[in-house]
Amino acid sequence: MTDRPAEPAEPAVERFHATNGRISGYVGLGCTAVVLVLAIAGWSTGRALGVAIVAVLGALLVWVVMLRPGMWVEDRDLVMRSMYHTDTIPLAAIDRVAVGQVTAVSVGEKRYLSPVVGYTARQTVRQRSAAKKTGSAASPLDTYQVFVEERLTHLATEARERYGAVTDGVRRAYAWPELAGTVALIVAFLVWLLVF
Repeated sequence: MTDRPAEPAEPAVERFHATNGRISGYVGLGCTAVVLVLAIAGWSTGRALGVAIVAVLGALLVWVVMLRPGMWVEDRDLVMRSMYHTDTIPLAAIDRVAVGQVTAVSVGEKRYLSPVVGYTARQTVRQRSAAKKTGSAASPLDTYQVFVEERLTHLATEARERYGAVTDGVRRAYAWPELAGTVALIVAFLVWLLVF
């Protein structure tokens, strides 16, 4: 019996779930779907066409703003997917991670932001009032946001120790389908305004 070669192990992926906007995003997609169905049901090249274009544009914007953003770690990189682009940041290049209303990752002089993990306005007000009462700027509660900040800081430190410090290597890829769709729908709506 011969030994089979070991299958290459897939890089571990650690995903960070969104702390805001997902439910609103799904509700928004549902609402735009209802508007689109009603526009198609009353189809004409007049008002219904304009409403249909706006409904599709609205669905695309809900997707881009509320549902597309994501953040995860894979192998040696932190991947931050935003509205119209995705930044891939080497963990060893990260100098600082701070979670406020958005997650901010500093690499040298540059900051990269992700809306995926952040504090809501209510949490921020609660933290400030608790800080005034206790006289400390520290958060009184352990939250998922604190976990994400500490976990990313730990992974960056671990990567620097293992692979050495990196000063560059951030890659940005643009979401061309979303960009093209947004531009095309805005142009279609402007043409509809001029023609009808």
